[in-house]
Amino acid sequence: MKGSYLGKAAISKRRTSKPFFACARFSAEHRYGGTPVTLKPDASKSQALPRVIGTVGSTAIVVGTVIGSGIFLVPHNVAQQVGSVQSLLGVWVLGGALALAGALSLAELGAALPETGGVYVYLREAYGKLPAFLYGWGMLLVIESGSVATLAVAFGIYSASLIPLSPAGEKMAGCAVIALLTLVNIVGAREGSIVQTIFTLAKLLGLATIMGFALFHPGAHHALTFPPLPTPHTSLSSFGIALVGVLWAYEGWHMLSFSAGEVQAPGRTLPRSYFAGMLIVVAVYLGANLAYLRVLPLPALAQHQRVAARAMQIFAGPGGATFVSALILCSIFGAINGNTLAGPRAYFAMARDGVFFSFVGRVHPRFQTPVAAIIIQGVWSIALTLSGSFQQLYTYVIFSGWIFYAAAVLAVLVLRRRAPCLERPYRVWDYPALPIAFALAALTVVGNTLVCEPSESLIGLLLILVGIPIYLLWNRKARRVHLS
Repeated sequence: MKGSYLGKAAISKRRTSKPFFACARFSAEHRYGGTPVTLKPDASKSQALPRVIGTVGSTAIVVGTVIGSGIFLVPHNVAQQVGSVQSLLGVWVLGGALALAGALSLAELGAALPETGGVYVYLREAYGKLPAFLYGWGMLLVIESGSVATLAVAFGIYSASLIPLSPAGEKMAGCAVIALLTLVNIVGAREGSIVQTIFTLAKLLGLATIMGFALFHPGAHHALTFPPLPTPHTSLSSFGIALVGVLWAYEGWHMLSFSAGEVQAPGRTLPRSYFAGMLIVVAVYLGANLAYLRVLPLPALAQHQRVAARAMQIFAGPGGATFVSALILCSIFGAINGNTLAGPRAYFAMARDGVFFSFVGRVHPRFQTPVAAIIIQGVWSIALTLSGSFQQLYTYVIFSGWIFYAAAVLAVLVLRRRAPCLERPYRVWDYPALPIAFALAALTVVGNTLVCEPSESLIGLLLILVGIPIYLLWNRKARRVHLS
């Protein structure tokens, strides 16, 4: 990559002299410290990834990576913190609105900077190479690989409800899924998006089945008795705690950004896919909660952690619980695939910037995918699956990831001011209220995680900060290559 995308956009607008020089200076100084870095020619490295992901595939990435296991478990946690059905539904609506605000903010950035790498690229252009590298480093070490490992651990746990497995067998099942989907996404981005579309439709069909049972079931909660609610009245504090759990259920809305360089007509497709995908997710989440409440009153949601399995057991007997276990496995499988498809594109972009192994930035001549980047994430995700517990991985991901999500969304404000000449096919609605609202919510999640899980949070932060000396070494190496 010879120069910044902002620089290229500015060159095409020379007639507006002041914005041009502002954009050109901004791009050169913040990406390379004022000195362009030119790597040695490499045909496989200069080759771009083909744009093979259409509107359906990109929308499936949004929906499929967001809907994982959260909707089957989080309603229980929310019910423990709220005192009414109205408050419960309000938390899910607000969480969806905040996630939509973040997604639409990234849609503006993706339409203006349709490069492979997504959030990494936005951080690089807004704040410089070091913050972007720390995010990419954090992605590989804990954020993205940790997300995949967390999902894989959950996959093994739910597999044991269908097939008897030892604890070691559960972890091996999760590792096998990572290996399989790593192979699928090596073969091609189109193949990965097809798998994503199939499993997204399957999980939506499964959730629609639960809603259908709820709609036509005569109801059974009138004969059941439950203890009082843990939180009889919703307070601002309890509502905030519930919101943290809901935002975890909406986690994954940003994943499409990493594949922006492979999306067809990104200026049009990205905003549509973010908007449509998040609306589908919000509708599904509200529908699922109403389905649970159709047979389980609020105290029952607070009592039973596996609310979907409990509801379907009442709807359809023992077979209903088995159906839900299979549905959760399908949902987790699709979420792992979405993360495997999108995440490695950040490491690919890092290599193109000269701050990671150069071979990671190469495009496979046959498969047209960043094979090395996909393999690296797959191998490390398997290692995390074998070594970490579900709770530890979850905490690392939440604390580390949401710091950068807030910074990425605030990049909309930074680039609006510092790169006014950048062409923006789409502009986020209600600017700047939406990006600011999301950033405040993200920082709330970070603060809550730090207070509740200080040890795991600080470990996650230290792992990211270790990237500073590593970046300095890579940057020195890149400059030596340039001078030679």
